[in-house]
Amino acid sequence: MADMIIHPINHSFVAEISGVDIKSLTEDDFNKIYQAWLTYGVVRIRHQQLDEDALQSFSARFGPLEEIPMGRLPESARAKIKNRYVTQLSNIIENGKPIGGLGNAEASWHSDMTYVETPPPASVLLGIEIPAEGGDTYFADQRAALAAMPEALVKRIAALGIKHDASHTSVGKLRPGFEPFDDPREAPGAIHPIVNTHAETGEPTLYLGRREWAYIPGLELDASEALLDEIWSYAALPANVWKQRWQPYDLIIWDNRRVLHRRDNFDQHARRLMKRCQVLSKI
Repeated sequence: MADMIIHPINHSFVAEISGVDIKSLTEDDFNKIYQAWLTYGVVRIRHQQLDEDALQSFSARFGPLEEIPMGRLPESARAKIKNRYVTQLSNIIENGKPIGGLGNAEASWHSDMTYVETPPPASVLLGIEIPAEGGDTYFADQRAALAAMPEALVKRIAALGIKHDASHTSVGKLRPGFEPFDDPREAPGAIHPIVNTHAETGEPTLYLGRREWAYIPGLELDASEALLDEIWSYAALPANVWKQRWQPYDLIIWDNRRVLHRRDNFDQHARRLMKRCQVLSKI
């Protein structure tokens, strides 16, 4: 195996790692990947032809894994799931049913599962089938976003939190089991500080979740909406955004405490299949 090379590909928050085979990592190699993930926030490793068990094993080195969302699936259907820790993200239809979630719609800026009390620190995503156009993933550095904000605005939000809506997906669909509503103050979900101190690096970052149905507790609705719009105007400045144009068997690991991400839509007739693991918080 060639020596591992860690190469920044977007100033301070994205790195590409080469010279490594995820299926045969030494402990020292993994520690270097882990440190790169903390340092940059987004890490890409290409040419990783992993099956679901290998993807799970690698992801679990970051911490215990979240089980895939199974909703109201009966136990008979759950028993047919090959791996309960690998989520299928796809628009592919088989036997009249989608094989994965999110379909082909655009996914707006978000960080994964911020609507729970302890969101996953790491997401690990493997590209399998990639459409010829569309379906690109974008990442936005929230440490840089906070640094770009005026000092007066940072002081204004320092003691405030956001309630993160649990009822809608990143493509805007109402999750099963939730009732529709019209007022963000009625949205269910956890409250997190707007300015978060990263649990492992100690660095401050913006922590926004997603814009839709968000609410700042303690403010009137109009004031909350206006302040959220002002904050979000700094969240994805072009200088702090990087686009991942997927190739088959690209593996991306990102730090949900450090970056937002979103996805372009793509042709429904094109096939896209991604496999994802999410890491439970160890902190």
